[in-house]
Amino acid sequence: MNEATGVSAQARVVTPTPERYVKQLVSHLARKRTTTLVAPGHGIVAFDDGRCVATAEPGVLVLTANADTAEALARIQDVVGRHLERFGQRNELRVEWVVGAG
Repeated sequence: MNEATGVSAQARVVTPTPERYVKQLVSHLARKRTTTLVAPGHGIVAFDDGRCVATAEPGVLVLTANADTAEALARIQDVVGRHLERFGQRNELRVEWVVGAG
């Protein structure tokens, strides 16, 4: 994937436990994707045509998705967002992507 010519989006998800969600997301998606927990609170989920970087900041989980095409970006946003919202259902987590950010 060439990030310089690709498309990107970012979501900032407010949560008191962003590090926990990074770990859960990376661990869960490792079943079907290549994932890396780079450090506590920093993980990467690789797709064939893009990736999503999850980073824990104080009180917020930052998701940055990059892809080769708009279609691939939409798929990455859907997969990551859907899983994260399901994990955080009790805490009413909402993933709202801003295309072109990140």
